[in-house]
Amino acid sequence: MVIETNTERETYELGVKMGESSLAGQVYTLVGDLGVGKTVFTKGLAAGLGITEPVSSPTFTIVQIYEEGRLPFYHFDVYRIGDIEEMEEIGFEDYIYGGGVCLIEWADLIREILPEHFTEIKIEKNLEAGFDYRRISICEY
Repeated sequence: MVIETNTERETYELGVKMGESSLAGQVYTLVGDLGVGKTVFTKGLAAGLGITEPVSSPTFTIVQIYEEGRLPFYHFDVYRIGDIEEMEEIGFEDYIYGGGVCLIEWADLIREILPEHFTEIKIEKNLEAGFDYRRISICEY
């Protein structure tokens, strides 16, 4: 499925809709270059889960945990991961196979340890279509 958004708000609202329909055990991977709106989408997903606290990218902590929503939300940013063993050290499998919702930014860097089933969200921009235009591809694996 491909969705086009033309404003930051539309990208956020797509995240809200996906968060509202998320189920326990859902794993999302989020792929896209710097500045495409991954954090905007993530904030929307968290809002859709009922999380009201500020959401930020866990670039230096690898995982940020939010438990106030209708389901726990585990937000990973693996951009700075040195090797796969670091993911084991933080208990990656406990989160992935737990009862919450996981979103993993830069998931292509840890593809070999992703679960068999996940939803990939790829965000791309096209400046010819406008500064805030985003092409968002959603694919189930």
